[in-house]
Amino acid sequence: MPLSRSFFARDANLVAPDLIGCEIVIPGDGIVARIVETEAYRGMEDPAAHSFRGETPRTAPMFGPPGHAYVYFNYGMHWALNAVVGRRNGHAVLIRAAEILQGENVVRQRRQTGQKRLPDGPELLRGPGNLARGLNITGNDNRTDLCSPTSRVFISRRTEVVEAENILTSERIGIRVATDQHWRYTLAGSGAVSGVGKNKPEKINRKK
Repeated sequence: MPLSRSFFARDANLVAPDLIGCEIVIPGDGIVARIVETEAYRGMEDPAAHSFRGETPRTAPMFGPPGHAYVYFNYGMHWALNAVVGRRNGHAVLIRAAEILQGENVVRQRRQTGQKRLPDGPELLRGPGNLARGLNITGNDNRTDLCSPTSRVFISRRTEVVEAENILTSERIGIRVATDQHWRYTLAGSGAVSGVGKNKPEKINRKK
């Protein structure tokens, strides 16, 4: 069952941890992958967000309805999948890593193409570029409705309980500004989490 529109129509820092344990579903490929790492980007309040300077042709999806995909080409190298969140205010959540639950053979074949060392296991969808490559996410998926079961790709609710204490927060990685914000969320113990920052991840305290 896809997540509701109202799930995504919240602040990025509420949606990002709640996406941990939710599942990316691609019915046509037989793929289901559990999300284990996300990063929140908070529009014009956040210098690291693409939408920091307002709406442009590129960032227009970030100011559109929540629950849609914002897919961009990163560093001229790979695609990255984001879920548009908030209330048309430029918020988005980057999906950084996932664990494969179904369709591993399909993902492995895509990831092994052109590789000198063949990736396997938790490496297959570790990092936003590898995730997009393994799931065949491209610019054609930009603006896809992630709440619709008829979309090529959508995000489903959790099928397994994830205890709040197993969702950790730390600083975002791979950016050059606003690096002190602890707006990255990971599933404790997952081998698919893509990297470590300067500080040790800590448990979420939403009372801060």
